[in-house]
Amino acid sequence: MKQRKKIKYVHEGHYVAEVEVELLDDDTGWSPYLSLEDACKLDNVREAIHQGDLASAAQYGRIYELRPVAYQ
Repeated sequence: MKQRKKIKYVHEGHYVAEVEVELLDDDTGWSPYLSLEDACKLDNVREAIHQGDLASAAQYGRIYELRPVAYQ
């Protein structure tokens, strides 16, 4: 089984979190996949942002605020 790091983006409302996870590669037809721990980490980040707790979400990675850009 091989492991490789990947950045996953969690979009919730006006925010995006950049979270590093490990993808697991093996010889089954299900790969690549996340470990249960990393899947829970992504769920925790999404829930924290949804509740407005950006400090908790920032423990897992960078948080970005999305703003519309007006151009002509």
